[in-house]
This record gives sequence, C-alpha cells and structure tokens, in this order.
Amino acid sequence: MLAELLRLFIGKPQAAAATTHQVLGIPVVVYNTRPDIDTNAVIARLERSLALIERYVPHHFRHLKRDFAYIVVQRFACRGAYFHAQRACLAELTFTVNPDFSDAEVAATILHEAMHARLHALGFPLEMDNRARQERFCRRAEIEFGMLVPGGERVVERGQWSSDLSDEEVAPEIDPRLAAQRIAEVDRAATAKRI
Repeated sequence: MLAELLRLFIGKPQAAAATTHQVLGIPVVVYNTRPDIDTNAVIARLERSLALIERYVPHHFRHLKRDFAYIVVQRFACRGAYFHAQRACLAELTFTVNPDFSDAEVAATILHEAMHARLHALGFPLEMDNRARQERFCRRAEIEFGMLVPGGERVVERGQWSSDLSDEEVAPEIDPRLAAQRIAEVDRAATAKRI
C-alpha cells in the first residue's frame, strides 16, 4: 500500500534518489526527488527533531523506536502519515526542511505518527468508526510534548486548534489522485523557479 500511495504522489522514484541512513538508531529512507533540497539537511533536521522527542518525552521515544520499522521521507500530501502494514512513519520531504517550521514542529509530527503506531501495536483497530478519537489521542501527545519542549508554543496551538475541529475535519479523507496532482504542480513550479 505504501509503495502504491507513494507512486501516486511522486511517480516512480528513481533508484538514485533513494538513500538510507540511521538516525538515533532508527532506519531512515529518503526519496529526494527535489534537486533544490539537500538530503543532508533532511537528515540533520530529523536528528534534531528526534533528539527533542528523546529528551523531552523519552517514554514516547522508546516506544517509537520499537513501533516504527523505519521512517521514510518523501513528497506527500500532508506533513506525516503512518503506514501500518509496513510499520513506517512518513515525514513529508518539503515540510521536513522548511525553515518556517521549527524542529519542535517536525518532532511533533513524527510523535503524532508514533502515537498511531503505538495504538496499532496495542491492537486498536485501524478502521475504527471513530477515527477522530484516535486523531485527538495523537494530538494530546503533541500538546504534552509542546508544553515541555522549548519553543513548543506553535505545537500546542496547532494541537489544541485541531483537537477542537469537528470529527470530519480532524480526520479528513484525502483523495490521493487530487493530492498527487497538486504535489506535481507545486514541484513543477519549484523546479521552474530554479531555471
């Protein structure tokens, strides 16, 4: 399923674009399809972000290391996702290196997906009638983290804001084809700027 979704969002990744890394003991695969993004910057951001989780919510970090088989960084339609069949956390490529977002915000996204992984590992059904309840559970972990980490105000603000949304808004359905089309448009525009 992950490969199918990723193909929809970015097309077939070129073998040369995939690199593998270890970040704080966690395998990481980066599919960098954007020539304007430095893979070393991606890895450095992941290392700083994961270190914040390890320092400020070490109990969650220990579970994260067990519950994720790996982290994949790639273009996607949202900041992060958890793919249960692969036990993979996805961190979106452009979000990961965007200087408008802090290390704490990137860490909160990874932590959010780690909470989905934790629920999955504990045997909670993934197709729950109340997906919004799981989303709010994940947001509470983000808020807890944001209250502990320096500079976590935006994490807390976003977590509280999204927790207050309606059930349909807090756990929206994403049309993968439409999302892939929009990603392709943004990437074409970013590439055109470089020329």
